[in-house]
Amino acid sequence: MKSFTNLYGEIISLKNLILAYKKARKGKTKRNYVINFEENLAYNLKILHEELKNEIYLPKPLESFIIRDPKTRLISKSDFRDRIVHHALCNVIEPIFDKTFIYDSCANRKGKGTSFAIERFENFQRKVTCNFSKQVFCLKADIKHYFQSVDRKILLNLIKRKIKCGKTNRLIELILNNFQGQKGMPLGNLTSQFFANLYLNELDYFVKFSLKAEYYIRYVDDFVILHKSKVQLQIWKEEISNFLRIYLKVELHPDKSKIISLSMGVDFVGFRHFYYFRLLRARNVRTFRSKLSLFQKGEISSEKFKEILQGFLAYSELANSYNLVKYF
Repeated sequence: MKSFTNLYGEIISLKNLILAYKKARKGKTKRNYVINFEENLAYNLKILHEELKNEIYLPKPLESFIIRDPKTRLISKSDFRDRIVHHALCNVIEPIFDKTFIYDSCANRKGKGTSFAIERFENFQRKVTCNFSKQVFCLKADIKHYFQSVDRKILLNLIKRKIKCGKTNRLIELILNNFQGQKGMPLGNLTSQFFANLYLNELDYFVKFSLKAEYYIRYVDDFVILHKSKVQLQIWKEEISNFLRIYLKVELHPDKSKIISLSMGVDFVGFRHFYYFRLLRARNVRTFRSKLSLFQKGEISSEKFKEILQGFLAYSELANSYNLVKYF
């Protein structure tokens, strides 16, 4: 396995920090914390560079808050200057690890995403059912409290297989440990999204190369396997559960991990997938309706609702939802 040394200088270079700053500010140029940072931009970037260079950089405490959209989640937001560091780190190490990820790991990767996952699911569905002429089953699963359960020691060991640069690894450890408790990563950090993929790359290899499951797709901790045999999927489910528990110290969600017939519809990446059509997830429609109601009551601004509407319309375009959208 190829390893990488002397990455730290590239990560903390002013050129990379400027690129990281541009990425961190994207879509947030009107936020006060961005405006404040930009008032003394050159100075702030130079100070950040010097702190990293002298290894005295310390991330600020995370700002945590709860959102209910549609389910309740604790989001932990990093300070803007720390987000610049996250981007700077990912600019350098993400391409190194991305080359090792399987083709059907779909989340938070260039050229991948929800649309890609949907296309792969449709493609697999046609293949395994012989153009919908045979009954096929799906193991639909996700991991219980995934981000809160990631074992950071295991994650660091996985990183150190390829990254042999001590300074880089110390920076990664500093970022990872800026979170309460012995386990877990904060929802809302760029680094958490990347590390989430890296951690479950171990699962991907186990499923693809040990179990030899051909029709497997993963989106963060949500994954599906299609197969003509329900019995085979049950066997694989047990083997996957054991692998996750023993090697990664995480567990399949007991209520959300089940084997179902494809003809009944599979809930994956925000849609209900059937043989010949695809529907929006019901809870996402309910969420949009509640926001529409709040807008009509004057509790959401026109500008904010316009963003919500554009997002919902873009989402609905991926489904057979003409009548629903027409209704709204």
